Amino acid sequence: MIRNVLSIAGSDPSGGAGIQADLKSFSARGVFGMAALTSLTAQNTQGVSGVVAVDPSFVAEQIRMVFTDVRVDAVKIGMIVNATIAEAVADVLESHQGIPVVLDPVMVAKGGASLLDPEAVEALRSRLLPLATVITPNLPEAAVLLGERETADRATMGDQARRLLALGPAAVLLKGGHLAGEESPDVLVTRERTDWFDAPRIPTRNMHGTGCSLSSAIAAELAKGLSVRTATRIAKDWLTEAVEAADQLSVGSGHGPVHHFHKLWEGEFS
Repeated sequence: MIRNVLSIAGSDPSGGAGIQADLKSFSARGVFGMAALTSLTAQNTQGVSGVVAVDPSFVAEQIRMVFTDVRVDAVKIGMIVNATIAEAVADVLESHQGIPVVLDPVMVAKGGASLLDPEAVEALRSRLLPLATVITPNLPEAAVLLGERETADRATMGDQARRLLALGPAAVLLKGGHLAGEESPDVLVTRERTDWFDAPRIPTRNMHGTGCSLSSAIAAELAKGLSVRTATRIAKDWLTEAVEAADQLSVGSGHGPVHHFHKLWEGEFS
């Protein structure tokens, strides 16, 4: 049986991040993707020039319409924009507990543009984190959620992940891509154990949408019934290969996208 996964996130018209990256990731991981839009952005590989939030009641209605007709095996939450949208999403999902939820607390675009209203941080922290099976912040996002400085070392990452766990999610995957060095370490913390996932840092500019893609891939694997640890390992391996293959694409002149379909398109355009 093919699993169904719903993404609740914003749109990226250039196709590298947001809903577009989520749907590509779902397809690449062999699940059927659905989407409820929280916002429209005007952006490309060089940056974001504008964001228009969808009315919170309409965001909620999109989600409700999916749930009233389609079996949802997992949910991925990405760009939320503001507190009222966060509240609306939480209100709907609280009626569907038991379904895996992956929360990627999108706050800043790759080019530096803010994608989350500062007032939304508390709503994200108090309403959505407790609903999450796993949250997937990077180091700057973790610092904002915790109200402290961004860590610059691997040792502190584990401590921050455990403090995030205390906010209510069942698991925390703290991504260490912002650390210096040749390795890109991620740490997965649950109440039972801590696991590190290391991967070599890949020399490419084409990293647009990596966070969206990783969280969506994890949601896809959770929808198949896998554990958070196994889902994370599979998703991380897949994303590493997608980044390694990113330079095969020619999309824009800034931070290009990863190659979501590197496995499916092998040999097609050589």
